[in-house]
Amino acid sequence: MNAAYSGLADWFEYLNADCDYEKWSQYLYDRLCRLGVSCGRGMDIGCGSGIFCRMLSRRGFSMTGYDSSEEMLVRARRLAAEEGVPSEYILCDARKVRVLGGRADFAVCVNDCVNYLPQKDINAFFSRVAACLRKGGAFIFDVSSARKLRETVGNNTFCEDREEVAWMWFNELCGDRVEMDVTLFVKGADGRFERKDEHHTQYIHERAALTAAAEAAGFEVRAAEGALGDPLDTQRENFLCVRR
Repeated sequence: MNAAYSGLADWFEYLNADCDYEKWSQYLYDRLCRLGVSCGRGMDIGCGSGIFCRMLSRRGFSMTGYDSSEEMLVRARRLAAEEGVPSEYILCDARKVRVLGGRADFAVCVNDCVNYLPQKDINAFFSRVAACLRKGGAFIFDVSSARKLRETVGNNTFCEDREEVAWMWFNELCGDRVEMDVTLFVKGADGRFERKDEHHTQYIHERAALTAAAEAAGFEVRAAEGALGDPLDTQRENFLCVRR
């Protein structure tokens, strides 16, 4: 069993295209502006293949992406070069993130990155992010909600068969986390399929605990809302913060 995103890296954006990255990126931009940041340097923590780095770069921000998956960053650099979008990408565990050349104006950490952090590491992570931002800098992060992981994802199996790739996703709820096994079958140039297996662990975080941890690290939590600004009855929770 391989590490998370070793096989998914080349397919992640393709398989998640239905989440509407353009609308999601516009949501992030709108919320950054609402928090008082419309230009400057940004950090995308858990950037994956760089979709939000590229989109925010197009809106005038100077972006640096951080991820712990080398495969994801290879893909991110390739796509940035192909699309002619200037971005920098750094291999780095989210819990050790740091900024070079002065503090950043904002950070985003979205699409479940925080769910990959154990509960015991959340306070240190938020403190690390706060140390990277200027006073008044914005921090937007999200999680898959506790309800989603317990009731929708946990102890369930999902699959999809496409022309180029098929995938299966097996999940087991284990107390405060969900253990996930993902299998991909990727079609090669000769028409044969290659199997790729990887393992993920996502941790369940309660909204109140995340709010308390962010406040303790020096952030003011301005708002908590659902996906793309929906009310908090959705399966994704977004937190809009400003460093005090």
